[in-house]
Amino acid sequence: MRFHALIRTHHITSRKKVGVLKRAADTHQCLVLLRSGGCPGIMYVEGPAQAQVDAWVGVVRKLRYKDFQLVMRSAQLIPEGPDSAPAATSEADPLDGSLREIDSVKEFGEWMARRRVWHWWRRGMGYA
Repeated sequence: MRFHALIRTHHITSRKKVGVLKRAADTHQCLVLLRSGGCPGIMYVEGPAQAQVDAWVGVVRKLRYKDFQLVMRSAQLIPEGPDSAPAATSEADPLDGSLREIDSVKEFGEWMARRRVWHWWRRGMGYA
């Protein structure tokens, strides 16, 4: 069983804050995807326990990002698609305890599709 959450901010540009987020991902054993470098800032976190996801979200909250919005609270990850098996990961997918930065919203959407949470992500972003 895995859990995930989605955060939207105005932007993510501070390298110092990204370093803090990377260390927190390692500490709390979470997989983190960041859409950094411009507006909007998007953060997706996934972990093996709800407490770990909530702890990582707490770190983000303390960084006081402009326009911080926890648009999808931590909840059990239910993969989308015909079967309920966990999303298949490829060698390019990050693993727990890692953070990956993504440059565009389009590429972020592609990652969400690979993780089989694309419709969930679109709802959280207000696209659906």
